[in-house]
Amino acid sequence: MSAVAADTGSTASAPGVGAGSSDTPPPPETAAETALARTLQSIARSDLLVVVMSFVFAFLIGSVLIVIANEEVRATLGYFVDRPSDALTAIWQSVTQAYGAMFRGAIFDGVGFSRAAEGVREAGGSGTYVLLPALAAGLRPLTETLTVATPLIIAAAGMAVSFRAGLFNIGGTGQLIVGAMAAGYLGFTFDLPLVLHLLACLLGGVLAGALWGGIAGFLKARFGANEVISTIMLNWIATYLLFFALKTAAFTGANQSQPTSPSIRENATLPLLLGEGFRLHAGLLIAAGAAVLLWWLMSRSTIGFHFRAVGSNPRAAQVAGISPSRTAFLVLAVAGALVGLAGAVHVLGTERRLTEGVAGNIGFDAITVALLGRSGPVGIVLAGLLFAGLSTGGRFMESNQGVPLDLVQVIQVLVVLFIAAPPLVRTLVGLRRVDHPGGAARLRRARRAPQAAPAGATAGAPAASAPGTDRSPISDPENGTRPDPAPAPPPSSDGTTAPTDAQEEQR
Repeated sequence: MSAVAADTGSTASAPGVGAGSSDTPPPPETAAETALARTLQSIARSDLLVVVMSFVFAFLIGSVLIVIANEEVRATLGYFVDRPSDALTAIWQSVTQAYGAMFRGAIFDGVGFSRAAEGVREAGGSGTYVLLPALAAGLRPLTETLTVATPLIIAAAGMAVSFRAGLFNIGGTGQLIVGAMAAGYLGFTFDLPLVLHLLACLLGGVLAGALWGGIAGFLKARFGANEVISTIMLNWIATYLLFFALKTAAFTGANQSQPTSPSIRENATLPLLLGEGFRLHAGLLIAAGAAVLLWWLMSRSTIGFHFRAVGSNPRAAQVAGISPSRTAFLVLAVAGALVGLAGAVHVLGTERRLTEGVAGNIGFDAITVALLGRSGPVGIVLAGLLFAGLSTGGRFMESNQGVPLDLVQVIQVLVVLFIAAPPLVRTLVGLRRVDHPGGAARLRRARRAPQAAPAGATAGAPAASAPGTDRSPISDPENGTRPDPAPAPPPSSDGTTAPTDAQEEQR
């Protein structure tokens, strides 16, 4: 039998030779299909699919809200049974025109491009004299989006530092306000040389933000105070501190009748990148540098390693010699420094003066941008551009199509909601099983297991081989190869053969 088994084994080793060989490798077509299936499964599990489908679902729900808010659509629905085409046309136009206006206000204004080109041609221009003014008019929305995204990206980088270190920093608004106050005060009070004045204002914003974040870090490290509560309270302190400062002579100068500061001196303002006709300034380069700094700090520096170690497992980090309390102080100080830099860039490049609403929603939007970007530099840049585009495009959509600006905030919230729940998105697109691969097969096997056990214990059925038992296949001229019969049960202590489970069941 060993010779037959050896012959069968040699036959089975050749692909495609021998009847009923179970060891034959799959053909190239099956391997390609398996690789394709693995590729599709990896795409289904990736975050990119979740992000894309989150936008799709958010904009679909936004489309429903646009249709509900449109008066013309509601009027056509009154006689939908008589003329359904009118209602369908009105629905299509309301949605496409609204999102088209959002695109025009956020990225490229095709209508403005055409108008500028026609105006230059009518004045007798041609060639580049037509192209350059037309491009300036068409790309103006994109420059506004970049301007709005600049402080948002810098502040979100600061938030990402604290998030990756396991601290939930809610004090972005307060840190941004004190950074803007310090930079603005240095900007309109002192008269220094060009480069020195700008650097002094930026450094003042960084130090003020680090100090404000360091207060929450000190409370966390020294007294164990919850950083969420302390940073929220510091937000209100900074807000009312700004209100008080704008009522003093130090911040208002001769204009004490209005709560605004004097304008920033020209030596302290960030230079414009595209000339006087655009608001885009050199803060965009600082935002790019902040993203690079975030990558280097959290991925290549020793202090960043300490931040991530404490955020992952504080007890293990403490055993390794890293102080969680000192790290918490440094984390909030570094995060506050970056957010304070965002406030300085915002007031020196865009606002050019201090007002009561100088912070706007940047502090809280930065939290959403950091979470949406998974606290990574590339994700933060993309999420910051997205939020800025929705903001600028939403304002144009409101003025051009009459769609409420609050709808844009609804879309932003929906995007964050869907991205925060990947299983929900995969369930909506019918890919729920990718979160639990093989779960359905395991469930089917578990359901069949109680039914398969009695069937396998019937008389004459071969018992399962014990671990390490050699069961070489033997040749069968009719059925190909089949396993060798199970070995006899071992003898009992008295020399007799112990009965098998099947024999016990028959008794």
